[in-house]
Amino acid sequence: MRLNQYISSSGFCSRRQAERYITADKVLVNGKIAPHVCFVTEFDHVVIDGHRIKNTSQKVYLLLNKPSGIICTASPAIAHNIISYLSYPERIFPVGRLDKETEGLILLTNDGSVVNELMKEENNHEKEYIVTVDKKITESLLVELSNGVDIYNPRKKDYTRTNACPVVQIDDYTFRITLSQGLNRQIRRMCRHFQYTVIHLKRVRIKHLQLGSLESGHWRYLTEEEIAGLQR
Repeated sequence: MRLNQYISSSGFCSRRQAERYITADKVLVNGKIAPHVCFVTEFDHVVIDGHRIKNTSQKVYLLLNKPSGIICTASPAIAHNIISYLSYPERIFPVGRLDKETEGLILLTNDGSVVNELMKEENNHEKEYIVTVDKKITESLLVELSNGVDIYNPRKKDYTRTNACPVVQIDDYTFRITLSQGLNRQIRRMCRHFQYTVIHLKRVRIKHLQLGSLESGHWRYLTEEEIAGLQR
């Protein structure tokens, strides 16, 4: 969120007056004089003339059906980044990531506690995907994928065995898979192990959040019930 908006939403003063404080070098962010263009979050320490500013703005939770070609980064320097794509008026960031080519459900928020909860690997939150491959699916492929696959982990410079997971065939070329891990390009690498190439990948669920009929490129706010479920 822009600093002037952060200050005004606290009720300390108007946005225009906040701009005057910033221009006069009277605003400190984390102990340093704030630049004229500055973005802050709830975790930053904002002070005006010795007064601590506490933001009272609402938490934002968006569910986006990400189209292919959009990159899950908040960096404005990267073309086709998800933040520029959405152009949401407040500062938000994606929770986790989907590959550039992968479509489907991704959560964006300004609530850091949700990020910590969903990203902890030990919490084993389920993520469900629809996968289409380049040749006919065999029964042995379904069994091997569900039992776990040894794939190379570049971070550890060693092979990692994926966890056992449910895999259900939809048609000759498509299956549904539910993961509780978040290895880099995991599904694509699992399929490649058996000489299959993923030609379409879509995430349809994270934990209790369902993509449903939301159209590609569209987003919606989470319901109160969905928000409550993020903390459980």
